[in-house]
Amino acid sequence: MKKWSSLALAVTLGTVLTLSGCGGNNNNSAAEATAGSNAAATTTPENSPESAATQDTLIVGRGGDSASLDPAIVTDGESLKIAHQVFDSLLEYKPGTSEVQPSLADSWEVSADGLTYTFKLHPGVKFHDGTDFDAEAVVFNFTRWSDPASEFKFEGDSFDYYDSMFGPEGSRVIKGVKAVNATTVQFTLNQPQAPFLQNIAMTSFGIASPTAIKEKKENFKNEPVGTGPFVFTEWKHNEFITLDKNPNYWKEGLPKLNKVIVRSIPDNSARFNALQNGEIDLMEDLSPDDLSTLEGNTELQKIQRPPFNVAYLGFNFKKKPFDNVKVRQALNYAVNKQAIIDAFFSGQATVAVNPMPPSLWGYNDAVKDYEYDLDKAKALLAEAGYPNGLPDTVTLYAMPVSRPYMPDGKKVAEAIQADWEKIGVKTVIESPEWATYLDDTKAGEKDDIYMLGWTGDNGDPDNFLYTLLDKDAIPGNNRTFYVNEKLHTLLINAQKETDQTKRSDLYKQAQEIIKADAPWIPLVHTTPLLAAKANLKGYVPGPTGTEYYSEIYFE
Repeated sequence: MKKWSSLALAVTLGTVLTLSGCGGNNNNSAAEATAGSNAAATTTPENSPESAATQDTLIVGRGGDSASLDPAIVTDGESLKIAHQVFDSLLEYKPGTSEVQPSLADSWEVSADGLTYTFKLHPGVKFHDGTDFDAEAVVFNFTRWSDPASEFKFEGDSFDYYDSMFGPEGSRVIKGVKAVNATTVQFTLNQPQAPFLQNIAMTSFGIASPTAIKEKKENFKNEPVGTGPFVFTEWKHNEFITLDKNPNYWKEGLPKLNKVIVRSIPDNSARFNALQNGEIDLMEDLSPDDLSTLEGNTELQKIQRPPFNVAYLGFNFKKKPFDNVKVRQALNYAVNKQAIIDAFFSGQATVAVNPMPPSLWGYNDAVKDYEYDLDKAKALLAEAGYPNGLPDTVTLYAMPVSRPYMPDGKKVAEAIQADWEKIGVKTVIESPEWATYLDDTKAGEKDDIYMLGWTGDNGDPDNFLYTLLDKDAIPGNNRTFYVNEKLHTLLINAQKETDQTKRSDLYKQAQEIIKADAPWIPLVHTTPLLAAKANLKGYVPGPTGTEYYSEIYFE
C-alpha cells in the first residue's frame, strides 16, 4: 500500500478531523495507549518465576493515522497496516517476500486458458462477529467492490483500487464470481491476467463480514470486522488504534500477543524519543539522522524493510505549461538527486531512474537518467518558449508527513526549489494536512507539481506501472492525469501475457516511453528503517509495507 504508504492516504496527528473516537468496546483509554510499554499487560508463563512476567501488549509508533479501516476504499499504507491485522485475504504473501501462499483459501486451480480460478476455502472460519466465513461471503465482497451501483457502496466510498487491479467498469478483468458450494468459490475472467493471484493476496481485498457491512453501513470504515488475528476495539482519531487478540483465530497458536496499540506520532524525532523512553516498542520510519544513535543503544534493535519503493514528483498535466514535454524534461534535468540523498537520506537511498525499483523483475537498466545539468534545463525551457524561465510561480505540494520513501518532504522540496530557481522557475511550497493533500492531488485543481511515493503491493511490475501511470488509474493513483495510448496497450498486453520473459520485455518498453514523456521526476528508492526494543522477536517486515503482528512476542 502499499499503497500511498505509497503514496499514503493516511491522516497525520496534526490533521483536524471532526470525527470522534469510535469503537465498540471502550476498555482501552487514551491514558493506556500513551502510558508506554511499562503499563502494558503481562502474563506469567507456566514453569517460570512470578518475577519473570512476559509482556503481551505491543505498542507501535508510526508517522500518521489511518484514513479508513475498510481496506477496500483506501490505498494508503497506514490504513492497510491496521487492516492487515483485522482482515485476511484469500491468499497472502510469505513472510518477508511477495510470494503468494494459501490463507483463507487452502488451495486453488487454474484452467488451461487462464480464465477460471477455483479456490477451496478453509472450513470453519468465523468472522469476529461470530458469523460464518464461506463462499457466499467472498461473492458478497467482490460484488460490492465491482458493482458501482452496489447498495453497500456508501457515501464517500471509492473502490479505486479494485479498478486499478481489475480494470475500470466496462473493461473488467473479473467477469463473475460464484459460490460453487460453501467452501468453493470460482472466479471467471474476461481475459487472462498474469498477476491475478498476486492481486488477490493484497490487503485491499481482505474479506469483510457481510453482516457487519449491512448493519454498520457507513460506519464500517470506523469499526471493521474481518477474520484476522486481531479484533478492532477502539480508534481515537489522530491518537491511537487498539486491537485485541482474536481468541478464535483459525490459525492455531496465533496471535502470540493479547493486545496491539498503534499510536500516531508524526514527528520522527519524537517517535524515536518515545522508543528510547520505553513509551513504544516498535517504530516505523526511523529518520536516517537517528541511525547512529540507534546502533549505539544495546537496548534497541535496527530493522530494515526490504527496499521496494519509489519517491517521485508528479507533473499535473491539467495545468499549463506542464502539458509540454520539454518543460517536464527541463525540470527533470534541474533536480540534483544525489545531493538530496547525501543531505537527507544518510546513505539509505539510491537515485531513482524509472518508476519501479531495480530489485523488481522487468526493470529496464538500459534507461538512462536525466543527469543534473542546468544548461540543458535552460535550453529545453527556451525551446518550449520560456527563454527567461517560467513567468508564473509554480505551486509545489510537499508531503507533510514522513513516509518510508521520504523522511522529510518539506526539506527535500526546499532543495528542489533552490535548484529550480537557478533556471528561472519560482515555486511556492504548500503542505496542507495529509487528508487534504491527498484530496487535492487526486482532484488536480490546486497543485502544479506534487510529491508522493509508492511501496509495491504485490511483487509485480504491473503494480507500479499500470497502477500509477496508466490512463485506467485516473483519477485514482494516476494523479498526473497522464495518458499515452501506446503505453496503455503495452501494459494491457503485459497483463494478458503469461510468459514472464515476454512480460518483462513489454515492461521494459513501457519504461522507455515513460522516460521520454517524463510525467514524473523519479527521485529515490529507499531502504526503510524501523527500530524496536531488543527483546521484540518474531517480526518479519515485508517489502509491501504490510505484515501481520501475530507472530510477534517479547522475550
